[in-house]
Amino acid sequence: MNIIIDSNVLFSALIRDSTTRRMIFEYKGLFLFPMFIFEELENHKAELSQKSGLTEADFERLLELLLEKVSIVPNEVLYPCRKEAFEIVKEIDPDDVIFIACALAYPGSILWSDDKRLKRVKRINVLNTKEIMEFV
Repeated sequence: MNIIIDSNVLFSALIRDSTTRRMIFEYKGLFLFPMFIFEELENHKAELSQKSGLTEADFERLLELLLEKVSIVPNEVLYPCRKEAFEIVKEIDPDDVIFIACALAYPGSILWSDDKRLKRVKRINVLNTKEIMEFV
């Protein structure tokens, strides 16, 4: 089973030593993470580093370790699913199109997100951190 992590899950794991971080590290497999989100990560990197309270070097190392737990999904895999994903999520949160596209590209996957609005998506199995604990 594929588990897609959204950017907020990754960002949460970067900011504090938490259940989310431990779950990512303890998971035996790899999570899916859309390549497109690296732009968002770069845009927020300084803010995330500051919020984490880690030195720049420690933050970079933590990021490297977390990224070792993900399989990067190339943009080319997601593009064919973006239009359908937009139709699914446009009334809920259009910013999450890329994660819905990833779930469509990998049928049967789970999207790990703590965004309560995404629970309204019926075509994709969206689980929050508490629910995902059963799978990790």
